[in-house]
Amino acid sequence: MSKRPSKRELREQLQRQTQCYLQQGGEIEAVERGASGLEDGRMNDRSLGFEKPAASRTPVTDVLRAIDQRRQAKSTTNKSTPQRRRPKRKVIYDDFGEPLRIVWDDD
Repeated sequence: MSKRPSKRELREQLQRQTQCYLQQGGEIEAVERGASGLEDGRMNDRSLGFEKPAASRTPVTDVLRAIDQRRQAKSTTNKSTPQRRRPKRKVIYDDFGEPLRIVWDDD
């Protein structure tokens, strides 16, 4: 398994490659900051999110008040309708405490 090059070795290698390029007649061009990010001659606005104006926010208190009103309206409509009661199971015992039969009570 080969050893990874250290940062110092990478810097030296990059420096050697740059010097070799310059000795062969290559030239390094200075570019304005952000020029590589130009699209159609203008800056890419999507990458500069902090320069956009702040988005308008919805006040939370009004939204919460509307939700509470809807919740209260629903709770009052549910209480006005009668709810069905399920029959309850009732066990009938004899004098000695042994079960005789099961009766369903609607009360």
